[in-house]
Amino acid sequence: MREFEFNLSMEELEKRTNKDYLMTKKMLKCDAPEYLALQEGDKETLKHLVKAAYILEKINMQIDCHHNLEFKEFLEREIEKGNKQAELTKILFDAQKGMNAIDTMSNKINLAKGIKEFPGKGVYPEDLSKEEFHGILTKMINKGKIEEVKKILTQRSVVERNGNELIGIDYIDKFKEDFEKMADEIDKAAKTSTNADFTEYLKLQAKALRTADPMLDAYADKKWATLQDTPLEFTITRENYEDEMTGTIVENKELSELLEKHEIKPIPKDFLGGRVGIVNKKGTEALTAIKKYLPILAKNMPYADEYEQNIQPADTIDTAPIEKDEKLKQTMVDVDLVAVTGDVGAYRGGITLAENLPNDDKLSLTIGGGRRNVYHRQIRFISDMKKLQERLDAILDKEQHKYYLDEADHWFTIGHENAHSLGPKKACETLGKYRNIIEENKADMGSLAFVDLLTELGMYTEEQRKQIIVTTVADNFLKSKPTLSQAHRVRTVMQNKYFSERGAYNIINGKIHVNIDKVVPIAKEMLAEIVRIQIEGDFNKAEKYVLDNFVWTDNMELIAQKLQKINKTLNGRTESELAEKLLKE
Repeated sequence: MREFEFNLSMEELEKRTNKDYLMTKKMLKCDAPEYLALQEGDKETLKHLVKAAYILEKINMQIDCHHNLEFKEFLEREIEKGNKQAELTKILFDAQKGMNAIDTMSNKINLAKGIKEFPGKGVYPEDLSKEEFHGILTKMINKGKIEEVKKILTQRSVVERNGNELIGIDYIDKFKEDFEKMADEIDKAAKTSTNADFTEYLKLQAKALRTADPMLDAYADKKWATLQDTPLEFTITRENYEDEMTGTIVENKELSELLEKHEIKPIPKDFLGGRVGIVNKKGTEALTAIKKYLPILAKNMPYADEYEQNIQPADTIDTAPIEKDEKLKQTMVDVDLVAVTGDVGAYRGGITLAENLPNDDKLSLTIGGGRRNVYHRQIRFISDMKKLQERLDAILDKEQHKYYLDEADHWFTIGHENAHSLGPKKACETLGKYRNIIEENKADMGSLAFVDLLTELGMYTEEQRKQIIVTTVADNFLKSKPTLSQAHRVRTVMQNKYFSERGAYNIINGKIHVNIDKVVPIAKEMLAEIVRIQIEGDFNKAEKYVLDNFVWTDNMELIAQKLQKINKTLNGRTESELAEKLLKE
């Protein structure tokens, strides 16, 4: 049994676990009306889905860091001995779902001395450098080991050393025992589910966890993306923001040319999360209001005639909003969360408000599958309105407080998630480490760029239009400069610089004044530039665009200093009372 040395002092741990510095997002409680209203069969189904999600968390911990599980065991042993330092460290470990993370100030948090985070996380050997990685792949391709290289560069493999070479092992084979346990729980869940569509999806998902076959995942994803009127929500999220190793390949011209010659796409590795919840019908009805307008938005995307996109454009701008959902291949639900585990539940600088899946690199989209947006009610709720008002008083022009509305942030998020389905359909792997930054920037600008059009079409009132614009600009300011690995935050810095230079807002007497009528036209400009980069797929152009705009200005620092005084939060966590109860049953 391995021993570890704590990296954070008792003083630091006491600070970070204090309620003033540790934000808590509360999932559904045991007496939640949403849970009590479920049919008995669905309550039983929910129990098994929660158990499956927590098994997935164990798997993702191993993908995240080679030492997570043994460090967790070490902490549990020390806690049994009464070690207070271990107890407090475990709070942070559980919150960030691992030993290494980043806090809200973009500082790296390492819970054990000597264990740092590597670009390849737990999916590549710890001692594998970027240069050696590129060299091994080049030699293997030159030896004709094409199929072996494909297995290394798929999004669903763990890479290990094999003598002087590397080998890619499919996740399902690598973690076979745990995936079998997950499949067993999902099969049990399917037996008591009261909804036929949901039951069919669960059976497909269980099957996909038993055999290392990407097509089985595709069938499950395709069915999942059609779910609209189900009582429960269960998702295995697969996103590749954490892998910083695979994306370096595009920086090596020789290797990139070899891969292109042999038609091998280097796709970053998926990290796995589990989401379990209860679909909120009222919230879902509000979400779907935008759905009928999506083909018109697709028609209005920059350079729409140069690429294929997930949403098929309306024939003309005058086309009436379509009513038949099946043409869209886009479903969306608002969900009351019971549990978020693994990658989707990790509080690292922040936690996700919603997701649009499957991503463009997934096989289901090539066999006619669609996409699905899931919105997280418990994550977006604001628990301290007094703090919110303090923030507005400190950073936003008093005359514009009337346009700030926390619900407008949700409307913007809806636009953001739908914009992921707009624009070039290809996965843009050639943009390397800038791919996710570019895509997240596109989604933000897509949301803002269509606010005026949606107002004209009747989706928003003039008042709501102003609320979305002011709220979005005000919320775009951060507490600290992010690192380049934080795609979701890098893009906000880029936008702030771009908007400032073009007059979308001014800082007057230390406060933000939004020039409301300038924001949408400027968002359209940035959206067009981003989409052009995605179409061309040129790594160097993407790098230049990001670095030219990722500039932390004096005004950003001015607002950041104010935000830091009001919001002391350094870390966050989720509290899942109902899930913990169901785990014990």
